[in-house]
Amino acid sequence: MTTASIVLAGCGGGNDLDGIEVSKSGTPKVKVEKDYTTEKTEAKVVSKGGGDEIKSGDTIKLNYVAVNGRTGKEFDNSFKNETPMTLTLNEKTALPGFYKGLVGQDIGSRVVVSVPSKDGASLLQSVESLGLEKDDTMVFVFDLVSKIPPKAEGKAVKAPASLPKLTYDKDQQPAKFVKTKKTAAKLGKSGSYVLIKGEGDKVEKGATVTIQYVGQKYPAGDVFDASWASGPRQISLAEGNAVGCFTDQVPGNTLGSRIVVTCTTDDAYGKDAKKNGQPEGPLIFVVDLLDAS
Repeated sequence: MTTASIVLAGCGGGNDLDGIEVSKSGTPKVKVEKDYTTEKTEAKVVSKGGGDEIKSGDTIKLNYVAVNGRTGKEFDNSFKNETPMTLTLNEKTALPGFYKGLVGQDIGSRVVVSVPSKDGASLLQSVESLGLEKDDTMVFVFDLVSKIPPKAEGKAVKAPASLPKLTYDKDQQPAKFVKTKKTAAKLGKSGSYVLIKGEGDKVEKGATVTIQYVGQKYPAGDVFDASWASGPRQISLAEGNAVGCFTDQVPGNTLGSRIVVTCTTDDAYGKDAKKNGQPEGPLIFVVDLLDAS
C-alpha cells in the first residue's frame, strides 16, 4: 500500500475493522488478511462526502469493491465492470449488512463495511457462483455516488386515446391499465409514448437503466411483474439482455420521464413464451426512467 491509504483500526483495539487497508485512489485498493471474520456488521468512513444523508427506504447508486474475508481475495468490483449498482435500502428487502452499514452515511463518501455471515453470505442464493461459502465474512468498500429519484417528475403529456388507461393505487403509484372504448384492439407494431416528460439526459442505446415499472398483458390483462413494492430495478438495454421492445423503444427518451412501452408478441417473449415460463402475447409496460449509466 502507498501512503495514500488508511488502516482502519479502532482506538485501543477491539474493532472488527482492525487491519483492513483501503487506498484513497479513484479505484480503491483493499487489503484484507486471510481468515478475516466479524461477528456483527461494522462500518467506517474512509472519506466523508458531505452530501445528503442516506435514509431508510432510499435508493442509491454506488460503486464497490467486494472481498472474501476467508481468502482475502476480491470477488467482485463494479469499478472494473464500469456498471455502478443501484440499491434500495429497504429493511425488508435489502441484505441486512448493506442496510446496517449504509443507512446514515452521506452521499459522496467512501465507506468500508464488514458483513458477517448472518447478515450477508448465508442469505445469498448465488453464494457459490461468487466463490463464497455460507459462513464467510464479506468486506465491501463503497463509493456512495448519488440518490436515485423515487419516481418520474416533469411535465404531464396527454396519452394517445388508443392506449389503455393507466390507473393508480392509493399512493398514486402506477397500478394497471384498463381498457376503454377507444383502446386499440391489436398492436400493429411496438411503440413508446410519454406520459411525463423528464428534463434529464436522453437514454442511450445499450445503457443500463434504473427504472420503476409495471408489466401487464396487453391491453388490460394480468399484471405479471411490478417493481414498486420492492424498489427500482436495473436492466441492461444491450441487445439480447432485455425484451426487444425495451432495447428498441426506451433509448431516446429522457431521464425523469414516465413512458408507456407497447410490445408485439415478437418484440416481447415470442411464440415460445408460455413454454419458457414467460408471459405470452403482446405486452404493455409503464416505465419511470430514473437513472442510466
